[in-house]
This record gives sequence, C-alpha cells and structure tokens, in this order.
Amino acid sequence: MLGIGAFRCVRRRDFVLSPSVVAAEGAANAAPSRAKELSSQELLAIILKSLDDDKAEDIVQIDLRGKSSIGDYMVVCSGRSSRQVGAISEKLAERLKVEHGRASKIEGKSTGDWVLVDTGDIIVHVFRPEVREFYQLEKMWLTPEAEKA
Repeated sequence: MLGIGAFRCVRRRDFVLSPSVVAAEGAANAAPSRAKELSSQELLAIILKSLDDDKAEDIVQIDLRGKSSIGDYMVVCSGRSSRQVGAISEKLAERLKVEHGRASKIEGKSTGDWVLVDTGDIIVHVFRPEVREFYQLEKMWLTPEAEKA
C-alpha cells in the first residue's frame, strides 16, 4: 500500500514503427495462410475486389511497370461523397492489414476529396468525382491505346 506523497512510477515504451516493421510483425502473428507474400498481381486483384465491394465507381487500373519506380500499379477510382471516399480508403487499408498482414499508408482522409492509399507495390487514389475530373490523374499515366480501350 502506498502512503500519502508516495507515487508509483510506470515506464511505458513507445515505438515508432515503419510500415514494413508493422507488416512484418503482422505477418509473423498471422495464420500461416495469410503469411504468404503477395505478388503485385494478387494484391491488385484483392484491391480491385475491395473497391468493387465498397461500390467505388469508374475504377481504372494503370500498369506502371517499366514506366516508374513508385510502384507496379496505380488504381484510380471515385466515391460519390467525401464520406464514401474516406470509407472506401479506410476499409481497403483495414482489409489489407487484417486479412493479409499488409500495412498501408493513407493520406488525405481528413478532407475526403482525394485519398491516397499506398500499399507499397500499388498506389490507390480515391477521388470525389469533381476532384477527379479536375486533376485527370489517369490521363497522365495511360497510354493513348489504353485510353481507347
């Protein structure tokens, strides 16, 4: 029992973990079926399914292999409102973390106009339709042949 004026010192360890450390720890603690490293194509399929399940609109996938070192693919899609844009991106990051042990970074969720989800190999941009039309991000990356398709 502690008397008057006595105090108990509790030490707390705080870490700042990089996404790769978080992903590695998550994968180590995950079930064996989820610990498998995903290829970019497998990850792309998971992302596209998540976006479709959450009713993202106008989903466009862009192959960046050989064009840029920022990732293998870029995915651009729209949500109908700021709330849906935030929900789509948050749910995607949550699914990747829980189901596949893959940490993602999210930028722009507080405003909900344009949210970027960086999964490492794949960069996902979720826009409100007006913001997407203004920036026309996919037009910078798509080849003329891909735009026609």
